[in-house]
Amino acid sequence: MIERQTTMLKKYLEVGKIVGTHGIRGEMRVECWANSPEFLRKFKRLYLDNGTTELSVTCRPHKNIALLTVKGITTIEEADTLRGKVLYIDRADVKLDEGEHFVQDIIGLEVTDADTDEVYGKVKDVLKTGSNDVYEMLSDDGKLYYIPVIPDIIDRLDFESGKVYIHPMKGLFDDED
Repeated sequence: MIERQTTMLKKYLEVGKIVGTHGIRGEMRVECWANSPEFLRKFKRLYLDNGTTELSVTCRPHKNIALLTVKGITTIEEADTLRGKVLYIDRADVKLDEGEHFVQDIIGLEVTDADTDEVYGKVKDVLKTGSNDVYEMLSDDGKLYYIPVIPDIIDRLDFESGKVYIHPMKGLFDDED
């Protein structure tokens, strides 16, 4: 059975993980979970431990990772103690353009028919395909479905109620020709 829930947006959002050190002066390599390593450059503070520990930082993109310098960490040994730690941003530090949303907010939303209120399942992941995103949805019976994020299908996202309302196209949930 799919549980109904009211979604509370998280204050701190995961943006990456410290995967190693870079050089001998305490710089760290970060695997970015955000749009790109360039995204992290905007922040002067990041957080550890679900937002409980604030870090004063500078960040720069380097190939497909970000290089992070944390105030007070000046040696490779100090930096190595943070290896494996997940980094967070404060939601309040980001201004999204209209129509943009954090993937973490979309995952877990109930996929609901905009006309009938029938619940089809929950968003399990958001896939980036280039032309448009695709919501990977897990149904109550354990089947995976893929919902294109296009205006003809997605009616609206309602974070307060924890739902994404859709107009399912023919064949989306069955094997119609």
